Amino acid sequence: MADPNSQSLPSATASMGAIASIGNMLNSAKDSFNKSGGREMISSVSASIPQGTKDYINRAKSKFINKDNLRPVSVFFGIGEENPFYIEKTPSLIVSRVNHNISFFFVNYILLTAVLFVLTLVISPGAIIGIGLLGLAWASVLRATADGSVQIYGVNITQKQATLAMAGVSCFVLIRVLSHVFWWTLGSSGCIIGVHAFLRDASMHKDEEDKIEMTGDVHLDVGEDSSFLNPPSNNLV
Repeated sequence: MADPNSQSLPSATASMGAIASIGNMLNSAKDSFNKSGGREMISSVSASIPQGTKDYINRAKSKFINKDNLRPVSVFFGIGEENPFYIEKTPSLIVSRVNHNISFFFVNYILLTAVLFVLTLVISPGAIIGIGLLGLAWASVLRATADGSVQIYGVNITQKQATLAMAGVSCFVLIRVLSHVFWWTLGSSGCIIGVHAFLRDASMHKDEEDKIEMTGDVHLDVGEDSSFLNPPSNNLV
């Protein structure tokens, strides 16, 4: 009977080899991108974005992707708490619990989804090869249009036109290549997040959202002559 470990070894080796090849392709694409003025193009696109839009993106980024909102593992799993997981039966309390857990652990949930996506991608050689070929195509296009344009069958194609065309092709390829990875990640992470949000009782951490940080020095002039120590006496007539 064949050893299961010996059968899985070639698959793991092929996946690691594909990852290494993709790393080399991405490095080559990055070098070609920089040499063809890619950084300047990104800078010009960034400069064309209105300041109000930039401020909105920065506020959303600071709110939703903030490491300060990443809860420790002990808090996520309720380690040390008396009863961190149990089934709540009152509908109103269930809704309150789920809403609080989603708002309190949302960075952890995003990180969990990202980890599952990477793990699913690693065990999918076809998706890795597809991304690698797409990176190679980008490197070829950027290298061909390094002088600003390229002639194809007598038609002059600028670098901007080639980049826009590659962006459209990339979206189509990624949708086709990563569709099963995306849906598997979305389904598995959705199940895990749903179970955690439903069972995790993090009500003891609700007060942490209402904390107000006090800064500055407080000087209290307390002495023997303080008014609250020596209240004025009422003269009785």
